[in-house]
Amino acid sequence: MSGTPLLLRRGVAAAAAAALGLALAACNSDVSQVNSGASEAPSGKTGPVKIALLASSSQNGFNKAVYDGAVAKAKELGDVEVTIFDGKFDSQTQFNQVQNVASQGTYDGIVLVPNDNVGIAAAIPAAAQAKIPVVTTLFPVGPKLTELTPQVDGVVSTVAADTEENSKKLAEGVVEYCRDKDPCKVAILIGQLQFPFDNLRNKAYRSVLDPHKNIKVVATGQGNYDRDTSLKAMQNILQANPDLDVVLSNADQQTIGAQVALESAGMDLSKMYVTGGGGSQEAVKQVRAGKWAADQIDFPNSMGKAALEQVVNAVRGKPVTPVVDADTLGPVPVIVTKEVLDQHPGFKGEWAD
Repeated sequence: MSGTPLLLRRGVAAAAAAALGLALAACNSDVSQVNSGASEAPSGKTGPVKIALLASSSQNGFNKAVYDGAVAKAKELGDVEVTIFDGKFDSQTQFNQVQNVASQGTYDGIVLVPNDNVGIAAAIPAAAQAKIPVVTTLFPVGPKLTELTPQVDGVVSTVAADTEENSKKLAEGVVEYCRDKDPCKVAILIGQLQFPFDNLRNKAYRSVLDPHKNIKVVATGQGNYDRDTSLKAMQNILQANPDLDVVLSNADQQTIGAQVALESAGMDLSKMYVTGGGGSQEAVKQVRAGKWAADQIDFPNSMGKAALEQVVNAVRGKPVTPVVDADTLGPVPVIVTKEVLDQHPGFKGEWAD
């Protein structure tokens, strides 16, 4: 998952698209208050602190790593309790969770891994009114997809990276690989184009690839951040395009599924240019083995630690960092190749699919 938008999804509920429309409509009226920095923190609480971690899906490996990082940081800080909520990869479910947490009076702060980062913004004012600070991870919350500085009152910090820029970096590796190939046939495997960040990623890829006349994007499949869905999508792509040169994927789960389809078709991945996104332990193994050419790395465990620290700071009235660049939280650069990993033999990835 990269991202990452990313958002890492094993499945997207059918109601998500409808919920997105409802949330966006609400967002137009409720996200009129824009910040130039962090929201004003509470005066400072003493005693136990309870944090609600609203996962996009509690069953997802990436989200579990965010939670594990938050729990580890809570133990380090002391007198902090973290409770995870399952967003079920459903926009409306998570929207309701924000409002419920805001109204219950049980929790002092929220760490959010958003499903729909634009639509969820309409729920945040309820938390702000209840003086419950929100820290968003992986994606910013609000209408501006590339703006990491908190945009909505109630969001005090964003722990994320520049998804658009990182997507372009991943696509630049494709351009280099394709330099002497004409045509160079590319299949893009994206999560779900209905989601803002997946659409942003796809546009970023195309902005890099399309100016090169030798590069032909022959298919775009939607993998839903799921192995089986991606396997089927790649099988369908291969029926019409059996001579692919490149698979440009934004999520490790998708690439793992695509790999099964490619190898079953007798293709040698080491001679292709295959990418993933998310930095899972399996992805790191595949890049080290030379089967995947590159992977875009995320550090979800470290993101969970950073997000928990910022939200507890806000609750306790301590200084809050409005933007934490997630790309700086790990020991390797955002795009890794076998050569890069050879220089970091101890790096294994922060999460298991």
